[in-house]
Amino acid sequence: MPPVASLIPELEEVLQHGSPEKHGDVLRQITTLFLQSAPRFNEDHIRLFDDVFGRLIEEIESKARAELSRRLAPIANAPTELIRRLAEDDDIMVAGPVLAKSPRLADTDLLSIARSKGQSHLYAISGRENLNESITDVLVSRGDQDVVRKVAENPGARLSDSGYARLVKRAERDSALAESVAQRSDIPAYLFRELLLRATEVVQRRLLAAAKPETQAEIRRVLAKVSTEVGAGVPADRDFSAAWADIDKLAAAGTLDERCLADHAGKGRYEHTVVALSKLCAVPIEVVDKLMNGERPDPILILCKANGFSWSTARALILVRPGLGGKSSATLDEAQANFERLSPATAQRVVRFWQAGQGRAGESLSRAG
Repeated sequence: MPPVASLIPELEEVLQHGSPEKHGDVLRQITTLFLQSAPRFNEDHIRLFDDVFGRLIEEIESKARAELSRRLAPIANAPTELIRRLAEDDDIMVAGPVLAKSPRLADTDLLSIARSKGQSHLYAISGRENLNESITDVLVSRGDQDVVRKVAENPGARLSDSGYARLVKRAERDSALAESVAQRSDIPAYLFRELLLRATEVVQRRLLAAAKPETQAEIRRVLAKVSTEVGAGVPADRDFSAAWADIDKLAAAGTLDERCLADHAGKGRYEHTVVALSKLCAVPIEVVDKLMNGERPDPILILCKANGFSWSTARALILVRPGLGGKSSATLDEAQANFERLSPATAQRVVRFWQAGQGRAGESLSRAG
């Protein structure tokens, strides 16, 4: 039994008759005692400390709780219930250290706090060494500018596609955020392209100057492609022969699927995207090409919904289209809402016309949306 047991009679006396200062003195003694022998304690010992700390913490001032939080935050086997109570404290001086560093907080604890507490608590969480997608989804959805910037700068924060999409959207009005997001090695290719398309010329130049050599090459490639498309307009004739050969090999190998389609779109390979979409949807390539070049993205939504593709794939297809039309935040938000409302049965009825080569029907729908 650890020496803390010998302090229990004194603890009872302090809790009943001691002043706040005395409570703080006992707390510091017990904390020091715990830290001196923490590596040797088993879970039974730690539970005893947890009980003692739990009784004291209700009687001490916030300054003493903050000191306790700072001292215990980095300890690998700190009392779990105590750490959780400190993390849930409304005073950020108390909660901050354990939210930022304590390995004893479970993902469920962090998720609950991220959903319910204020920006200071979210900011403390956003700098943790490891954060999973469910937590960062909440941080980038609820967080203010400082929080989302810190998430973007944190290499240990894993982000979902939807989390990245929110960051890219917010980066349109925040050049510092845009630079941080662009430097991340795990950003999906199609969202990296969208980030560059939305950035101002000044931000594009800063991104280019700050990027690693391999990232610089990708930035130049994307910007050059966009510049060519905007300057020359949509080409009247495209050569799909090379793309056909590549996609045929994938189809023969049984590896042509939605993930492959989204990958080509994310990398800006328009011809490969059209051919892959044509094969997967069994719609003639000339029809798919016309639909992809329409003024509105509705035909793409129909093709994706009819074939059970996700919104993430539909978004990638919208963004790979030539030029900048239909790629604003408002248009993409509207497209997502339309995609979610569209029923598979309705989409499949329309696609049956396109499968028969009804290009004129496709063109008119592309114009009308």
